[in-house]
Amino acid sequence: MTVPDVIQAAMDQAVRDGVFPGAVLVVRLSGNIRFLAVCGRLSAEPTSSPVQASTIYDLASLTKPLVTVTLVLVLIQKGRLQLDVPIKSLLVELDRVPIGSASLRDLLTHSTGLPGWRPFHERLEAKGIVPGGTDSDVRQAVLECIREEPLIYERGEKSLYSDLGFMLLGFIVERVHGSHLDRSFEEIVARPLQAKPLLFTPTVAASSRVDAPHIDRSMIAPTEWEARRGRFLRGEVHDENAAAMGGVAGHAGLFGTAEAILAVSGAWLNAHHGRSSILDHKLVREFTRRQMQVPASSWALGWDTPSAPSSSGRYLSPESFGHLGYTGTSLWIDPKRELEVVLLTNRVHLSRNNDAIRAFRPMIHDLVFQECVRLSGES
Repeated sequence: MTVPDVIQAAMDQAVRDGVFPGAVLVVRLSGNIRFLAVCGRLSAEPTSSPVQASTIYDLASLTKPLVTVTLVLVLIQKGRLQLDVPIKSLLVELDRVPIGSASLRDLLTHSTGLPGWRPFHERLEAKGIVPGGTDSDVRQAVLECIREEPLIYERGEKSLYSDLGFMLLGFIVERVHGSHLDRSFEEIVARPLQAKPLLFTPTVAASSRVDAPHIDRSMIAPTEWEARRGRFLRGEVHDENAAAMGGVAGHAGLFGTAEAILAVSGAWLNAHHGRSSILDHKLVREFTRRQMQVPASSWALGWDTPSAPSSSGRYLSPESFGHLGYTGTSLWIDPKRELEVVLLTNRVHLSRNNDAIRAFRPMIHDLVFQECVRLSGES
């Protein structure tokens, strides 16, 4: 498999420019992997091991579409959830507070009125609740934090990307399916799709579950130095709120390889075209369609769609859908061209303040389109 020179050169240049210490880029077109590019090293240390196709990354907010949105869709197709029912019927703790009147659709379009982020891990510590401690106590405390959080705009007025909304979606999945989010994902999605490795808490040290799969830390790209934990994070989720929840949350916590991501991506793409999939065709079409009821929003249901300027570049079709991860990850799917692009990096190493990937993402997607689609005559 030959990687186009212009793609490999762009990846290598990004390493030299400090966009990230290393990365994996996989492009699949019409069901065939067109190329797989790797570059750089796992960390900034000169003696660090080179990145490999099998390198595992902290996927950050790719957890949202790959885990939470996929599980919500499956539970809807099983008749166990409905898009437009108030969530207070599922989370009784939210009765008699404004957020309880929001629906799954509101949560999935980031239009509930909730703020984007709050330092719940600090609030838990202030209350004497040990992060990662008794799991049910921590999760209940986080739910109470969200319950007490004032809404900052009228529901449906606009979209404001919110981790808090996806924490609630994670809790809803757990209540309805009757098991923790990681177990639900393994049972309903990862195992049927043979999406391996794609999991939460990938190292025993980071997991409170005795039956959690163990993966050698040397296979995992480290993220940032975390002063609270006193170490570079490797196999421990970068997101502080997800870490406080034992590494398993609806908004962050998933780890995996590019190949494993394609297993889930392919299920969405196949269902979009009405081919065999664990996902329902009509629901996938609805979930990946931009939801026009929210003014000036690019959001579908849990997936984003291209808007100018977009991390997906200039050329993907309007039917495309995708998502980003804070640590430097992304997934974009163009169903019109049957194009899937996975980019995995640890751009937060050595600092989360490194935002050079903002310019890199659209550039590399434009190059991918030019090399994979336009030159193939499939545009």
